[in-house]
Order: sequence, then C-alpha cells, then structure tokens
Amino acid sequence: MFQIIFLLSLFLSISNASVQDFCVADLKGSDTPSGFPCKPATTVTAEDFAYSGLIEEANVTNIINAAVTPAFVGQFPGLNGLGLSAARLDLGPAGVIPLHSHPGASELLIVTQGHITAGFVSSANTVYIKTLKRGELMVFPQGLLHFQATAGKRKAVAFPVFSSANPGLQILDFALFASNFSTPLIAKTTFLDPVLIKKLKSVLGGSG
Repeated sequence: MFQIIFLLSLFLSISNASVQDFCVADLKGSDTPSGFPCKPATTVTAEDFAYSGLIEEANVTNIINAAVTPAFVGQFPGLNGLGLSAARLDLGPAGVIPLHSHPGASELLIVTQGHITAGFVSSANTVYIKTLKRGELMVFPQGLLHFQATAGKRKAVAFPVFSSANPGLQILDFALFASNFSTPLIAKTTFLDPVLIKKLKSVLGGSG
C-alpha cells in the first residue's frame, strides 16, 4: 500500500512539473554563451517559428562569386536554445567559399542545385574532398577548416545546417589578409612572400 501511494505521489509531482518548451530570443537583450533571454511567452506567435529568408537567390557578384545567407538566431529568433541553425549558399560559376571554420558547430551541407566540390582538413592534416550533386550531403566536423566551390560551369545552391544557433565563422584568408595582422608577422608565421602578402592585403582591404 505504501508503495502505491509513493508511486502515485511521484506521478502527480511529475505531471505537475512545468517544462519550458522553447525560448524565443528577445533580440533586444544580450547574446550570451547560453543564448539570448526569452521573449515573454504571451508575445510568442507562430511567426517566431517560421523563417522565409532563405527563399531568394543571393547576389554573387563579388570577389568570390558566392554568397551565404544566414538563418542564425539573430535572423530567426525561434532557434534560440535549440542547438541548430541553417543558411543558404549560392555559388556562381567559378564560385568559392574559401577555407573557413565554425568554432561553435559542426555543419551538414545539403546540395539542392548543381555540383559542388567540398572538403575539409582534419587535425592530422588529412584532406577529405568530395564532389556532390543535387540531393547529396557532406558533413564538416566542428572547428575544422573546410571549403565549398562550384564544380562545373553552372551555378549551384546548397543549404548548410549547423549544430548551434550561432555557429560562428572565421575565414582564413580574411583573418590573414583583411585584418591588421602585420605583414612581417604573417610572413614569419606562414612562410609566405611579403610581396604576395601585401598584394593580397590590397585586394582584401587589410593593413599592416
């Protein structure tokens, strides 16, 4: 009899426990390692859980012939605290997303149009490269350098999905040549020719 009463009381306590199903971001607050503060539940609507910002093709008239349109928590507040996000990747002919990493997330790339050559470099300096067609996927482990480039003469489209609402991004070329990292130090730490470094800085807008 005692066991039945104990189990019944335990069941009732669990049934009455409140569960926070979601935490739609209040973007007026500060982003922290645990995410944004929550909007009041009374102000949350269905619109907070849907996003149409990846429908349109992006302009790829730029130095890399490519564009990335994010759907991170800053654009899609319903992602807050859920541990995932997405983006749209448009690659023109000869388009490329240079070597980069996402410090906060692994990435799953889903190709929906054209052909994309993609790859990453492991911490053992092994390179894994694959040319993907529509419907194929490739995963890039968290923090590792990786790239995507158009394969062929036609444009390509893909949708990356990330294991974080805010995966972070560092592009290797921009870190070196679009920053104020001094030319002598870049030459010393990369063994690149200073003349080439200065040329790349002039193209990407770096200084030093």
